[in-house]
Amino acid sequence: MKKLIILLAVLLTVFFTANAQKSEIFVSGGKAIKGYDPVAFFKDAKPIKGNDSLSFNYKNATWMFANAQNLAAFKNNPEMYEPQYGGYCAYGTANGYKAPTQTDTWTIVDGKLYFNYNQNVKEAWSKQQATLIEKANTNWPLIKDKP
Repeated sequence: MKKLIILLAVLLTVFFTANAQKSEIFVSGGKAIKGYDPVAFFKDAKPIKGNDSLSFNYKNATWMFANAQNLAAFKNNPEMYEPQYGGYCAYGTANGYKAPTQTDTWTIVDGKLYFNYNQNVKEAWSKQQATLIEKANTNWPLIKDKP
């Protein structure tokens, strides 16, 4: 029952925010991952807001960074730091759709950054991580360019 409630909540959000899900990268307020520094999740093990003066356009999205070192690290190897599935919900991607995410739901698994819709979804995703990552990896190429 809890899974059904989570799925319905995510589907309703997807329906009402479909315009935000057209790009390959989850963008909110004009910024990838809501303006947080993607490198900080790896180096500082926490979400850190980026500075407007330290931005970089990658995959048609503006990425923000907390310091020049993180910006340089991202520029040198963006594939290492960008979140999986463009920053969309890993649980949703596993189920074949793009859903927005909350920055506090981040997880690093095998050196890759993942986000989820909310803490309840993250909890459900965490219980089946390996299976859901495998499903999401299969689904992502099929949905990444679709609304």
